[in-house]
Amino acid sequence: MAGVGFAEIIYETQISTKNTNNKNAPSDQGLGACFTEAEVNILKNNKNSEFAGASFFYPEEKLAVFIDGANLYAAAKSLEFDIDYKRLLSWISGQSRLVRAFYYTALVEDQEYSPIRPLIDWLDYNGYSMVTKPAKEFTDHTGRRKIKGNMDIELAIDMIELADHVDHIVLFSGDGDFRRLLESVQRKGARITVVSTIRTQPPMVADELRRQADHFIDLVDLMEFITRQGGGTAAQTQAQSPATGGGDNADGTPRIRA
Repeated sequence: MAGVGFAEIIYETQISTKNTNNKNAPSDQGLGACFTEAEVNILKNNKNSEFAGASFFYPEEKLAVFIDGANLYAAAKSLEFDIDYKRLLSWISGQSRLVRAFYYTALVEDQEYSPIRPLIDWLDYNGYSMVTKPAKEFTDHTGRRKIKGNMDIELAIDMIELADHVDHIVLFSGDGDFRRLLESVQRKGARITVVSTIRTQPPMVADELRRQADHFIDLVDLMEFITRQGGGTAAQTQAQSPATGGGDNADGTPRIRA
């Protein structure tokens, strides 16, 4: 999949009921806040033996995660489920020794209030390394206003730089433009797992990307571990998280429109 219209994207995330400035990945003690007791036991036994992709991960290896925000959202939207980024980070932390989790997105900065900012702030406060840049606005040949925010170069540079320091890289994207990047990183000795989906029509992952990856995980197989399951009240969320800036749903979850 080449690209997703930035202006059409709606971001949704579960706001934590306990804000923290700790940039480290969640510990085992914190898993109970995101998962049921049965799910915690599965995660700790490498970490979900019932999940076919568990064999892709080794507990002792160093792991880095790269999330193409727009592409991941589009895939989840096509599957009609909402991603809980707190549960996602807890799940991936349970697989190996997580070194870094990057999240890439473009921002429209000329607006008085950026509706995507609450999501960015929440991720930044809760274990993700945020990489953003201003989106570019232009008018096409039909006179329609377009917003372009491509983060491919930023993601590629970061992955190449980090490849020498990790054993395994997980890419949340189906963009075929990353195929050559994966080939380059594999030559450095890192294994690559691509997370996207083939369960939609058309598939959200490019065939050449899936072929290049060492492993492929379909988002459908992760849904039970990363789907948003509802949260606290709006009052609890706004009182404990600096990321909220209005426009929340009734359950306190910010609905982000970009």
